Amino acid sequence: MANDAYIPFLIAGMLITGCSNSLWTKWQDMQCVENCGPLDDPTTRVYFEQPVWQTLQMFVGEVGCFIPVLYTYLKNRRNPAPMLADDEAEDEHAKGLELKGWKVLLFFLPAACDLTGTTLMNVGLLYTPVSIYQMTRGALVLWVGIFSVIFLRRRLFLYQWLSLITVMIGVSIVGLSGSLIKKAITEDSSIPDALRRSLSPSTASDPSDAARVLIGVLFILFAQLFTAAQFVIEEKVMAKYSVTPLVAVGLEGTFGLISVLAVMPLLYTMKDLTVWFDLPRGWRQMIDNRNVLVSSFIVAMSIGFFNFFGLSVTRSVS
Repeated sequence: MANDAYIPFLIAGMLITGCSNSLWTKWQDMQCVENCGPLDDPTTRVYFEQPVWQTLQMFVGEVGCFIPVLYTYLKNRRNPAPMLADDEAEDEHAKGLELKGWKVLLFFLPAACDLTGTTLMNVGLLYTPVSIYQMTRGALVLWVGIFSVIFLRRRLFLYQWLSLITVMIGVSIVGLSGSLIKKAITEDSSIPDALRRSLSPSTASDPSDAARVLIGVLFILFAQLFTAAQFVIEEKVMAKYSVTPLVAVGLEGTFGLISVLAVMPLLYTMKDLTVWFDLPRGWRQMIDNRNVLVSSFIVAMSIGFFNFFGLSVTRSVS
């Protein structure tokens, strides 16, 4: 278990990388990838709207957590660690059961929740400003609290329930105000076009813009159910089994990556329904646009660190 002195550092790292993920992902959504020339009709511009590829890049970042694990493994093979004393060995055993064999498949469950929740949030981010997106994710605490009581047998006191309800009221106000402000900005002809586009690059001129923001908020709120389930499952597994945060993140990333790649052919058959599932087109947009490609690497690394910090906190305070 990590030293208590490191917990504030882990929490700060989780908050910083979490905000970084949202900002860079929204920046990706704002990148024009087709019909972007000065002579092209601005109304025909196509922006990067590929939530499936964005989910995949998240899992690539999580798989990257296996790199230091592999390095440590190879280093220990060359220089085997000294045998632990009896007391130290007992302390290691007390941390939990060893995670091996088919038990590693337990991390498929949080990976599936992560896949679903992240994809839904990426869709919601297409229609909402990043500030509203980040605030709406605050609804996560209520679902985590409810699931903790149901599945982890935790007890929450009255003041904790009141705090969670207050957070939900605040989230609801933020979501409602976001749609109202968006509608006002859309109707105000004095607002520069650049600001309109920054709010929602692909739908700024749509008269139903406020409704789209509300739909985006609903996507984000629904996604919090899966994210809360992911956190609770992770805590339950890591409380029983001895597994380092890097290994846990790497396992989730591996299962998530395999799952996304497996469903991609099925999603491609529905490409006529939405551009989100036109995966070859999304791949070309990502490779041919330097901004999108660079930000994909940044998001992947940032998400890897975010999950490491998050699971380290879970392991330390659970």
